[in-house]
Amino acid sequence: MRRTILALASFAALLAVASPAAQAHSANDRYCLQGRIWGYPGNCQFATYQQCQASASGTSAYCGVNPRYAFSQQRFY
Repeated sequence: MRRTILALASFAALLAVASPAAQAHSANDRYCLQGRIWGYPGNCQFATYQQCQASASGTSAYCGVNPRYAFSQQRFY
């Protein structure tokens, strides 16, 4: 019984991860805080360039477009 439940839970988790909705980018990752400390692509949690700039203010970091967002394939529905 435990094996069956574990197998079904694993299968459900696999379907959730593989679904197109899970692979779609949210609007919160368009810009990345980049620099020596952050590396590349950096801290990619910013929805607007202004949010990223505010976090980079006073540091040696800068903001750039998230490469995963910039080079993702367009989905046509």
